Amino acid sequence: MQSENKMFDDFVKMVNGFAGTMAGMGREAESSAREKFREWMGGQDFVGRDEFEAVKAMAAAARDENEILKARIAALETKSAGSARTTTASKRGGRPKGAAGA
Repeated sequence: MQSENKMFDDFVKMVNGFAGTMAGMGREAESSAREKFREWMGGQDFVGRDEFEAVKAMAAAARDENEILKARIAALETKSAGSARTTTASKRGGRPKGAAGA
């Protein structure tokens, strides 16, 4: 059923056009905001989970190797200190300090 009032029909068309325009503007704003956010996130220096896990494993291996090397250095220092005491005692013609006699 068509209305006889042309002014009312024009008003309805205008409101429908306004509503469509507002919906389009909303979609456009959302799309633009998503794109800006993607650009911002892309510019950040974030790493993926797989890269993080790989670096974490490398760090753990380096820590383990560091502990092994510390133990080797301590053993070599102990051995070196023992050799130095033996050399000093033999130059003096006596036994190393702390050595028991037989």
